[in-house]
This record gives sequence, C-alpha cells and structure tokens, in this order.
Amino acid sequence: MPMITDTKALADFCQRLSSESFITVDTEFMRERTYWPQLCLIQVAGKDEAYAIDPLAPGIDLAPLYALFANTAIMKVFHAARQDLEIFLQLAGVLPTPLFDTQVAAMVCGFGDSIGYEPLAAQLAGARIDKSMRFTDWSLRPLSPKQVTYALADVTHLRVIYEKLVAKLEANNRISWLDDEFAELTTPATYRVEPEDAWRRLKPRSGNAKFLAVLSELAAWREREAQQRDIPRQRILRDEAVMEIAANHPTNAADLARTRGLGKGLAEGKMGVSIMEAVARGMALPEDQAPRLPERVDVPRGLGPVVELLKVLLKMKCDQHDVAQKLIAGSAEIEAIAADDNADVPALKGWRRELFGEDALRLKHGGVGLGFCTDGRKLRLIELDS
Repeated sequence: MPMITDTKALADFCQRLSSESFITVDTEFMRERTYWPQLCLIQVAGKDEAYAIDPLAPGIDLAPLYALFANTAIMKVFHAARQDLEIFLQLAGVLPTPLFDTQVAAMVCGFGDSIGYEPLAAQLAGARIDKSMRFTDWSLRPLSPKQVTYALADVTHLRVIYEKLVAKLEANNRISWLDDEFAELTTPATYRVEPEDAWRRLKPRSGNAKFLAVLSELAAWREREAQQRDIPRQRILRDEAVMEIAANHPTNAADLARTRGLGKGLAEGKMGVSIMEAVARGMALPEDQAPRLPERVDVPRGLGPVVELLKVLLKMKCDQHDVAQKLIAGSAEIEAIAADDNADVPALKGWRRELFGEDALRLKHGGVGLGFCTDGRKLRLIELDS
C-alpha cells in the first residue's frame, strides 16, 4: 500500500515534493472520545505521487512534513481546511502557508455555499468516490487497502479540482477575492479556544448580569477541565446543565443535586465542589464586570421592507455573478446596512462593495429599483430619475 510509516521514508517523500508548485493535503482523525482531535492519517499528494502518512506508527517523526508545510514556495491545497489546520496548529504550533481552500474558492466560482468534496470532485474531476469508508475507525491498525484507497482519493482528485478552480478564478479575475478568507484560515487566533470565551458558544439569550457572570465562570471551568483531561466538554458537564446551574446559581450541594442529570453523588463530590466554586466566583463578580451579550442592530421601525428588498438584491447579484451569498453578507449584515449607510461590515468594503454594497445603498435611497426582465423570469436593476 502507498503508506509511509517511518521518518526516513517521510523525509524522502517530502524532499521529492519540495520542488512542486503545489501539494494537496487531507487528514483523517477521531474526536468522539477526546477534546483534542486525534490525528490518525495524513494524506499528501504531489503532481505524480500520493502517500498516506501514518502518524500513529511507532517512532515516526513528522518534522519533515512540517518543514514542507513551512515552505512558502509551495501552495498547500485543502478542502474545508479548518479542522485539518486546527490539528496541525495544535500538534506543531504552526499553520501551513500559503494555503488554498477549494471549498472557499468554489463559493466564488458558482458552486453554492460550502459544497462538499464528493460533489465537487464529481463536477470538476469526473470522480465517483466510494462513501463506505466515511465512518470507519481510523485509529485502528492495521488499515485495510480499501481504507487507504478511500483516504487517498481525498487528495488525488483534489489536484484536478484545484487546477480547474484556479483557472476559473484567473479567467474571472477573482483570485484576490479570496485574500480575506485565506488570511483568516492562516491566523492562529482563528483556532484558539480561550476558556474565558467558552460561554459564547452556548448562545445565551438572557442578558442578566449575574446569569452571564456565573455562566462564563462555569463554561471556562468546564473548558479547562476538558482540555486538561482531553475529553469532550459534554462529558464533563452537558450544555443544558451549565445553563441550568447558571440560571439557578445554587448555594449548596443539595441545591446543586437538583440539577437535571447531576445527581447527589456528583454534587457532593470533587466535581460538585469545583462547580460551586465557579458559581461563587460568578456571583462575586461586580455587575459592571460581567460579560455582555453582543449588541444587536435594532432595525428602526419601518425598515423591515428595506431589509427584505436588500435580501432580494443580494440573491439577484449572487445569481448573476455565480457567488455564494454566504460569502457576501448574512442577515445581520443586511440589517446593519439597512440601518446605517456606514455600517462596518464586509459587504460595504472591497470587491463585495463593488458587487453588492454600492447598489444596496442606491436601492436603499431610491436611486435604483428592482424590476423583471421582459421574459418575466429574471430581476434587473432599473435606474430611477432623481
């Protein structure tokens, strides 16, 4: 099988790839039982060869691969790169650069929002990928030939996908449209989970200061415990329990035990003590130091129709230019534009402003209108007399 299980073979392979203009990369990992992803396989392909690298092989050192990732003369190509990049950052402390994400690129090439690898491979590489290995346990050894073949398909077809997307982007002069997205993917802060910010992923609705203070302390404690013990945060304490405790802020073990799913044993044990300490820290926090929910843009009364018109314009523009709406603006950004001509949103900057933002402001202020083309099927902008 095209498998690399020792450092010498890996170093030789990386040396051969060092003169390539681009390489394609993918990983297989497990995360069901751990906080940090467990890297199980790395697939890398150059122009003429592809190998699966076994990071679980005894004694293997991945340093040659990380050195290849650091070579700025080589483009590193991924599909839906975020989870792969999180793994490499956590293991090696660095991110592969420069980087190209075919899922992101596909959004400015007419393939819709967040297209999966399999349909993209079918459309651009004419490939049919066997899905039977998708949910296999990649941590078990030995891997079967079928598993390795399936894994390598994720980088061999990616070569064709990348070349065709780049050709399309260059033909449409859209390469620069991806700069902001790729810059975010290669910024370490994108992947760091700070315990102090863990409460945000729970998406609380109540703005009560005491509730948010206790919630932030509980969520931070749970995140640290999960990281230190390398187990999923839900195994420490379920989201529902965190929210319930924050809402009721119990003052003793008996009250804590009333939390659904906790029980008396846990409430009176070591974990119960830690939970109560987190609750106490939250309750002691002055209200003016408590976290706050993100401020929502209140759409002024009467602007609802404007928001809806802007959404229609966005869909029309994205259909015309074969760009995914997700890449231009979301609902919150549309509302911000409806409320403020100078809203600090990406849709009013750079190429997004040229494609959508300028006309959004003109529509808002009556400079243009929307009407049907003569075929009655497509919308168009209509210039209005001032």
